[in-house]
Amino acid sequence: MPDSSDTLAPKYKRVLLKLSGEALGFPDRRLGINLEGTKAVAEQLARVAARGVQLAIVVGGGNLLRGAQFTDGEAIKPATADYMGMLGTVMNGLALQDTLEAMGVETRLQSAVRMETVAEPYIRRRAIRHLEKGRIVILAGGTGNPFVTTDTAAALRGTELQANVLLKATKVDGVYNVDPKKYDFAEKFEALTFDQVIQKQLGVMDIGAFEMCRQANLPILVFNYERAGAIERAVAGQPIGTVVGG
Repeated sequence: MPDSSDTLAPKYKRVLLKLSGEALGFPDRRLGINLEGTKAVAEQLARVAARGVQLAIVVGGGNLLRGAQFTDGEAIKPATADYMGMLGTVMNGLALQDTLEAMGVETRLQSAVRMETVAEPYIRRRAIRHLEKGRIVILAGGTGNPFVTTDTAAALRGTELQANVLLKATKVDGVYNVDPKKYDFAEKFEALTFDQVIQKQLGVMDIGAFEMCRQANLPILVFNYERAGAIERAVAGQPIGTVVGG
């Protein structure tokens, strides 16, 4: 179990975590939900919430389906494919909710795509009230609209809920000058300003999401969820990943 000393004392009061759907498929890296990987993520989230952090999570659906996998001209239209992807995020949200509640953590699942049988509709004031009561709020269904990514949903919800930081949990341990998977000479940035990201044309997240964070002055921390205790360390403000802000 990760160190629970003062080194993991939270730096942020309210956090918006953008959790890649692939984190729930880890470590198999296959399509689907891995219960072991989901439990490992949930254990970290439970410890973060126990430290008094107000935690909202926008969950992706890449472990189940990505709308972008269907190309124009195929039988499934792009808008339909995106809606299918949104439903995948609800499935992940349900899995994460039940896993957390099995640990005794109170949660609420809200969906931008209305399906009251399994989730509350997303209502900003209700989500804030849940956070204030110490519940983890899982936000599924993206923005409820096709042609935008869950990065955009994370930026939007982080701004709406007045989060102190947007934590982007991904498979890369930060922002690099070039793709580290393709180039051995790739250099990692420890910190960047919003303007530097634009000048250097760095792919922190899709441009609409990034611009929304820039306008709201919502800092972004990009880090690798695969590392042990990564979410807890990110919330504690430890030097992990790349911070974009200012």
